[in-house]
Amino acid sequence: MEPDLFTAAAEDRQEKDPSSSPLAVRMRPRVLDEVVGQQHLLKPGSPLRRLVGEGGGGPAGASSVILWGPPGTGKTTLAYVVSKATNKRFVELSAITAGVKEVRAVIESARRATGGFGKETVLFLDEIHRFSKAQQDSLLPAVENRWVTLIAATTENPYFSIISPLLSRSLLLTLESLTDDDLRALLRRTLTDGRGLGGAVALPEDAEAHLLRIAGGDARRALTALEAAAGAAIATGAAEITLETLEATVDRAAVKYDRDGDQHYDVASALIKSIRGSDVDAALHYLARMIEAGEDPRFIARRLMISASEDIGLADPTALPTAVAAAQAVAMIGFPEAALTLSHATIALALAPKSNAATLAISAAQDDVRRGLAGPVPAHLRDGHYKGAAKLGHAQGYVYPHDVQGGIAAQQYAPDAVRDRQYYAPTRYGAEARYADVVERVRERLGRAGEGGEQA
Repeated sequence: MEPDLFTAAAEDRQEKDPSSSPLAVRMRPRVLDEVVGQQHLLKPGSPLRRLVGEGGGGPAGASSVILWGPPGTGKTTLAYVVSKATNKRFVELSAITAGVKEVRAVIESARRATGGFGKETVLFLDEIHRFSKAQQDSLLPAVENRWVTLIAATTENPYFSIISPLLSRSLLLTLESLTDDDLRALLRRTLTDGRGLGGAVALPEDAEAHLLRIAGGDARRALTALEAAAGAAIATGAAEITLETLEATVDRAAVKYDRDGDQHYDVASALIKSIRGSDVDAALHYLARMIEAGEDPRFIARRLMISASEDIGLADPTALPTAVAAAQAVAMIGFPEAALTLSHATIALALAPKSNAATLAISAAQDDVRRGLAGPVPAHLRDGHYKGAAKLGHAQGYVYPHDVQGGIAAQQYAPDAVRDRQYYAPTRYGAEARYADVVERVRERLGRAGEGGEQA
């Protein structure tokens, strides 16, 4: 028997007794217009619209698609909507339990249905990244010849987890984490909708805000927590889900933190200032507050990258690569594991030697430019690759540093207006002490040391 995505028996049981299904299942959208978020994928003429029959078929029929996004963003929901809206055969497989045998059975059945009844088949394959290369290879003929239209879902980067031939034969659609506004709309619809809680309880603003924080952009997590809290409230005869009830049911205390208000900036500022002050424990405290409040991990990672250059600079040249690597890792793994990466980077930055010399250097240089201290580029540094440049004197007299012993050519590089300005004043902290020695030697070689160099 074919493994249908949503069997008639299950649907009949759900209609007769809605409470038999989890709230997240009951509130699945029935049509694309009920889907929250992912509006960039739901525009007229989009692949998903074509899958449900909007826009017709013909020679430009619907393409196979790969849905890539974090958990709870609606990959299975979109597949469910397609199954309800299309008149095509809809078959589901999970890469966790299925193998090549099951794939070939579905493909052969699809070929018979197409040839015998003119009925197209949509195959929803969940967790496709769990398929081996050989298992993914078995899908290629069916996708290429359109014996099936594939909807594959993955939480892993498809460029690493899906074979190139399958990627090239499918459209890759990236799902984004749901925003607070998306989840808020879903929660409020669930509270009043007959398929959901049907007005049985209310959700005050403080409890709603906490629910949004713990959801972290995951609709399934939000609805699961709401269902647990609503059940607890109804059991006691309460008319609303209080913050205390929500905390008790999800076992997570509410952090007093408004991501759109002053505390968002206050806590972020305290994190950076604690790193700047080398107080690793305070920095970890503020990092924990941001994580527990549901702060976007990418925002935290961006602040750490700025801190690495602003407050550490060349005192520890590894600080910026560490922060950048953390940002890349966070973008790939997300919470909860991203907390480990952010902790790693925060500790490294807090304990690194500090220098703001790079910050002061570019600030001083920008100030001069804004005040009009620019002037023409010295003629010997100008581009000399085009015809006629020599007649203008461009690139004439330029000394190629690699031809000079020591690799430093004593010639003028800066415009006349800032010829003697010295923007970079290295400290003697950490690795920057070495740069201080280098700068001193280079400026002496260039004839810009001592009295000849004007500090910006």
